[in-house]
Amino acid sequence: MASTMQTLPAAEQGVMENAPADMALLLSRAFELGDSLKHSAYAAEYIYWKDQVHQDAEVQSLTKQFAKAKEKFAECERFGRFHPDYNAALDHVYAVEGRLDQIESVRKYKAAEASLDELLNDISRTLAYAVSHTIKVPDNDPNPKASGCGNGGSCSCSSGGGCG
Repeated sequence: MASTMQTLPAAEQGVMENAPADMALLLSRAFELGDSLKHSAYAAEYIYWKDQVHQDAEVQSLTKQFAKAKEKFAECERFGRFHPDYNAALDHVYAVEGRLDQIESVRKYKAAEASLDELLNDISRTLAYAVSHTIKVPDNDPNPKASGCGNGGSCSCSSGGGCG
C-alpha cells in the first residue's frame, strides 16, 4: 500500500464545490486499505486465536452448554422475572460464561477481537472526520463518549431541526 499519509488529489487542492469523487481511485485505495488490514498483526492475532478457540474441545463443549443455557433463560424471560426458574437460569448462563472466560484461548480471542474492532473504529472515525466532524460514525461501544447531535448530548444546532 502506498504511504498512509498520501492524500487524494482533490484533498490536496481543496474541495471543489459539487465536484464528483473519483470513485475508481476511492475504491482502489479502499481495497489497498483492506489488504493492509488483512495482512496486519491485528488480523493475524485475531485469526490465530479464533482458530485456537474452534479447535479446543473444551471450548466447543462449553459453547454448546452456553447456547442451551441462553435458550433456557430466553424461555424463562418470555414470562418475565417472576418465572420460577428465571434467577436459576440467569445464574447458569453467567456460570457457563464465566467458565468459558477462564480458558486462555477464549480470553486471548476476545482481546484480539477487541483490538481489531478498535482499529477498525479508529479507521472509520479518521475517514469520516476527514470529510466532516459532524458525520456519525458507527461504534460498538454501548456507552458512547461523544456528545452532540444524535448522541444524547447538547449541540450548537438551532431548535429548527438539524445540524448542517
